Amino acid sequence: MCQYGKVLYSTYWHISLFRYQKMALEIERKFLVIGNYKQYAYADEEIVQGYLSSIAERTVRIRIKGDKAYITIKGISNESGLSRYEWEKEIPVNEAHELIKLCEPGIIDKVRYYVRNGERTFEVDEFRGDNDGLVIAEIELDSESEVFDRPTWLGDEVTGDIRYYNASLVKNPYKNWR
Repeated sequence: MCQYGKVLYSTYWHISLFRYQKMALEIERKFLVIGNYKQYAYADEEIVQGYLSSIAERTVRIRIKGDKAYITIKGISNESGLSRYEWEKEIPVNEAHELIKLCEPGIIDKVRYYVRNGERTFEVDEFRGDNDGLVIAEIELDSESEVFDRPTWLGDEVTGDIRYYNASLVKNPYKNWR
C-alpha cells in the first residue's frame, strides 16, 4: 500500500473506531487492601489483559473478562492521578484472543471481586502470576472531591502511583519489588 493509502486507511480506521463511542472522563481512587473483603463480595470474575501500547501518554488495552472482551484506550492521568480520559468498546472474544498475541510482553491475570459499599462498588483485584500477592481496590467516582465510606479493609491509598497501574505491572511485576 502506498504512503497516501496508509494515511487514508489509518484515518478511516480512527474515525470508524471513535464514531459510535463516547469518550468519558474516568475518576477513580486506588487503595491497597489489608483486610478481609471477600466476605462482602457479591460477585467475581477472571480477567486476562494485555497491552498493545503502554506508554504514559496513552495505553491501549485488550481485556477478556468472563465471556466478554474489550479494547480500551486511556489517556494520561491528570496531576492528582485521579482522572483521565477513557474510551472502551466491546469486541468479539475470538478477536481479543488474536489481539492478545500482538500485545507487549507480560500479561495481567487477576480475579476481580465486586464489593458494594454504600452507594458505590469497589472493584478489588487479586493478582496472580508475576503479580501474585498484590491486592488493589478501586472505586469510581463522579467527581474528584466526592466523599465515600471507607471500609476497614482498605489500606494505604496508591492513587496516582504509576507502579500500581496495570500497564506498569506488566513491565515491572510485583514479584520484582520484594
